Amino acid sequence: MAQLPDHMTAIEISTPGGPEVLVASRRPLPVPDVGEVLLKVAYAGVNRPDVIQRKGLYPAPPGASDLPGLEVSGIVVAVGDDVDPTIIGARYCALVSGGGYAEYCLARLDVCLPVPAGMEMAAAAALPETLFTVWHNVFERGYATPGETILIHGGTSGIGTMAIKLGKLFGLTVIVTCGSDDKCAVAEKIGADHAINYNDSDFVERVKALTNGEGVHLVLDMVAGSYVSRNLQCLREDGRHVTIAVQGGMTAEINMAYVMSRRLTLTGSTLRPRTATFKAMLTQEISANVWPLVCDGALRPEMDKVFPLAEAAAAHAYMESGAHVGKITLAV
Repeated sequence: MAQLPDHMTAIEISTPGGPEVLVASRRPLPVPDVGEVLLKVAYAGVNRPDVIQRKGLYPAPPGASDLPGLEVSGIVVAVGDDVDPTIIGARYCALVSGGGYAEYCLARLDVCLPVPAGMEMAAAAALPETLFTVWHNVFERGYATPGETILIHGGTSGIGTMAIKLGKLFGLTVIVTCGSDDKCAVAEKIGADHAINYNDSDFVERVKALTNGEGVHLVLDMVAGSYVSRNLQCLREDGRHVTIAVQGGMTAEINMAYVMSRRLTLTGSTLRPRTATFKAMLTQEISANVWPLVCDGALRPEMDKVFPLAEAAAAHAYMESGAHVGKITLAV
């Protein structure tokens, strides 16, 4: 095996601010601890939490790398003392708590998934964050079951496109909202049953019309704020509302009598601060229920654009422009 370097190039957040605060630096090579592997990163996914962290609004949890990057694909080049060394050389993608924007990244083996033969490493890096988030929130917290209808906001985002694909693979009718007719057309091409342009129609009224006045069983909400009360109006009785981001504001005013009378359930979650044990259990669920669909090619992330690692600032600016459809990755 080739000798590993002592240092690596990484993209760090020099100070909270705009994309320009992402700068290249030299860091000591991380050393895998018990239960960990060191990946030579091929690609790193770019996600909205990276942008929020860069702005100083989403600090890394205790013990996590201060570097941005929550998902990677790569080759195992070193292992912790308790990890079978025969996996060195294997291709994995991994959900990580930080550190993905670098030439090398530590990952817990129990949150790594094997990259199937024939799958591009860029696509593999674009899977963990959105796949874990959608699976947990739609199917575990939201209890989605075949035959139900889901409303997904941000239908062409990384999360939105993954939710469309998983929803269709698991028997859901999928309604999404997008900001333009062009994006609505793209969402429908990806697999959405219906796409609503929220800039030229009231999504509440459109949802009611599309569901014969009954409403949807589940809303996957990335907006929060003023959307929450409108989302609740989209739910049928016993509907579930799951919030995974607060792009429209952290507070909402809702009519609790309406919640009670229609027996609605409101929940939500964030993934990054969850315990290693929880993430390992979630990985096992995904390995059993979803990874076979990845291995046979039925599930692939919707890919948009690849930027070199050195152009991470441009990748963030592109994400914030809202022009992307699906996932943005960094080539390392």
